[in-house]
Amino acid sequence: MAIISLANAKGGAGKTTAALILATELARQGNRVVILDADPQRWITNWSELTGALPNITVISEVTTASLPYHILDLKAKTDYFVIDLAGARDALVTTALGLSDHVLIPVQGCAMDARGAAQILDLIRMLEEKAGISIPHSVVLTRVSAMVTTRGLQTIKGLLATRGVNVLNTMIAERTAYRDIFDCGGNLYGMDPQRISNLDRAQENAQALAAEVRSLLPARSVAAPKTRSFFRIGRQAA
Repeated sequence: MAIISLANAKGGAGKTTAALILATELARQGNRVVILDADPQRWITNWSELTGALPNITVISEVTTASLPYHILDLKAKTDYFVIDLAGARDALVTTALGLSDHVLIPVQGCAMDARGAAQILDLIRMLEEKAGISIPHSVVLTRVSAMVTTRGLQTIKGLLATRGVNVLNTMIAERTAYRDIFDCGGNLYGMDPQRISNLDRAQENAQALAAEVRSLLPARSVAAPKTRSFFRIGRQAA
């Protein structure tokens, strides 16, 4: 079982898209996936209601700071991956999710505002590591990247993150029509019509590469229970 959180203190960084693309691809590969929709916008909950039952995926909405660890405890025996979609905020729920995570993905577009939001999450991770005595592996994933060109802004952000010792995924999430339409159509990338969705095969390949790289950061292991440490108290202080 592995817990993956997607966090950026700024909204609109591509968190929900990354969470859904990752979760649906992991599920397509036969893994049992639970998406914990902790974003008040409830985009993934809306997607789930539109989609109906989809093999290997369960979506839990109305997630709170108090309920989050109990959802994990209740479902861990029949779950391979928990994917937590967080609000664009720095609050107690985000702090708790980070502390429970086996890996935190921090989506960033090629703009300064996203970079500042990512920096707040990085600072929060460092605070948890120092005050709660835990280690939280984390990586930045670049999102909404032009399929044709890597901009100077993206190169600058990658360089700045590298100087801070932050891992940046080799797989960038491209700007694809399929990633927008999945929220309107429901289902996953493999239920879409390639005659109507441009470059659908490229979107599928991108999702496969993302899932493969994330899985490589999460060696298989057995977890008896979610981590329960002093970050619960720290999380309340961060709100």
